Amino acid sequence: MTSTSCAAHVKDALEKLPGVGNASVSYPESRAQVLADAGASRDQMLAAIAALGYRAAFDEEFNKRDSGKIAATDKSGSGLHIAIIGSGGGAMGAALKAVEQGATVTLIERGTIGGTCVNIGCVPSKIMIRAAHIAHLRRESPFDGGVAATLPAIDRSKLLAQQQVRVEELRHAKYEGILESNPGITVLHGDARFKDSQHLVVQMTEGGERTVAFDRCLIATGASPAVPPIPGLKDTPYWTSTEALVSASIPERLAVIGSSVVALELAQAFARLGSQGTILARSTLFLREDPAIGEAVTAAFRAEGITVLEHTQASQVAHVDGEFVLTTKYGETQGEVRADKLLVATGRTPNTRNLSLEAAGVAVTAQGSIAIDKGMRTSTPHIYAAGDCTDQPQFVYVAAAAGTRAAINMTGGDAALNLTAMPAVVFTDPQVATVGLTEAEAHARNIKTDSRTLTLDNVPRALANFDTRGFIKLVIEEGSGRLIGVQAVAPEAGELIQTAVLAIRNRMTVQELADQLFPYLTMVEGLKLAAQTFSKDVKQLSCCAG
Repeated sequence: MTSTSCAAHVKDALEKLPGVGNASVSYPESRAQVLADAGASRDQMLAAIAALGYRAAFDEEFNKRDSGKIAATDKSGSGLHIAIIGSGGGAMGAALKAVEQGATVTLIERGTIGGTCVNIGCVPSKIMIRAAHIAHLRRESPFDGGVAATLPAIDRSKLLAQQQVRVEELRHAKYEGILESNPGITVLHGDARFKDSQHLVVQMTEGGERTVAFDRCLIATGASPAVPPIPGLKDTPYWTSTEALVSASIPERLAVIGSSVVALELAQAFARLGSQGTILARSTLFLREDPAIGEAVTAAFRAEGITVLEHTQASQVAHVDGEFVLTTKYGETQGEVRADKLLVATGRTPNTRNLSLEAAGVAVTAQGSIAIDKGMRTSTPHIYAAGDCTDQPQFVYVAAAAGTRAAINMTGGDAALNLTAMPAVVFTDPQVATVGLTEAEAHARNIKTDSRTLTLDNVPRALANFDTRGFIKLVIEEGSGRLIGVQAVAPEAGELIQTAVLAIRNRMTVQELADQLFPYLTMVEGLKLAAQTFSKDVKQLSCCAG
């Protein structure tokens, strides 16, 4: 405690708790004497003190001498106090691990508990994508000759209600409920900024400010949709993914600016639910991936009637009489795209601007992301960061793993995050799944490679499904034969990629992968077949030759 007013705040907080009759708090002694009923919760007392930014513990010897009195002191050294800004995957992973390690945690959230993934990202988008997939199969499938197709009636209001109920269920089960039941974590609702390297100032949602002192701090504030500086765009009612996922209706015409994960997942979902979709890609789809990936997805989208305009940019956006008018540029040629709704999905920007990071000496990159080392430490060693507010890959499982390791390091451990075998999945149809290095990435690191690409017309599962869109590509290190990268475009590619992750993580050679037993008529068997192509012609093998 830093002043007599701090002692008064502690006294008020304790006396508001059920079963606490009186609290006497001494600033000079850093001690509180509490007269409480036998049923009063010690955990609630510690949490109330932690919420004010102080560490506390019960003095058991004092309690033995003075029956009916409880003493607590923020000088007891009973554990670290960790402040966490955010409540998404990275924040939750850190909070739970920190409490497990004996620390007390104050978690600060300015918006809805749970962060992006469960509320406005992974969960609602995958629900919508699944609904769109069902609608697509009812309208069209490889078995229409024997199973009559039908035009599905889309009730967007019911689909949206179903989606949001599940979002709320998961938010409560995996975030709110866990926080409420953990006595070592105190949640503050408000906007946090750094006062200095040891204190946060929280503008409370219900009004007023609170200062939170900490021994360690984790910044896990995530990211928000980026908005490109296209003339006229900011004056229009454009959508980002946040608005698109809770849209009350399916627009007749949807234009999408973007060429990667979010843009393509949502463009296809809306098209399958009834929109006429047009995608404006500044270059090609999935520019940063192996070129074959973009080519395969582009072909699949065009086959479904989605317009993909490659090497095309919007040079001007207007909204006139309820209609979006996009002036487009392809090389030196100008064109025009008209739509009822416009989705802008061109990446995400770290949520770091309003944290007053400079007050704590925390450095950021030119893009605004927080610079961290392998242990998630920032330029101020006792302040850590994890997830989308850093330059880590923007996946919730990466954020959660980073948060957990940050908590280990904040409490005296030594943990690093190894991303050499990090899987990534895009939930288009066909799906895109990758792990490890592409050939181009390997060559940039001066690694000599060999590779094979297996088209899905060589995979029995795909043949049985009458759906041979896509491929599986394996990249190996020349000489050693060690598997270093896998890229797949296939229905359910996300379900096969983890096998490739384990193979790379365990430094398997392509021959070792080819020698493994894989169940017949599974898509993952395609990995074995692709591995076999390095030494034989799989077209000359029997259906399940080992």
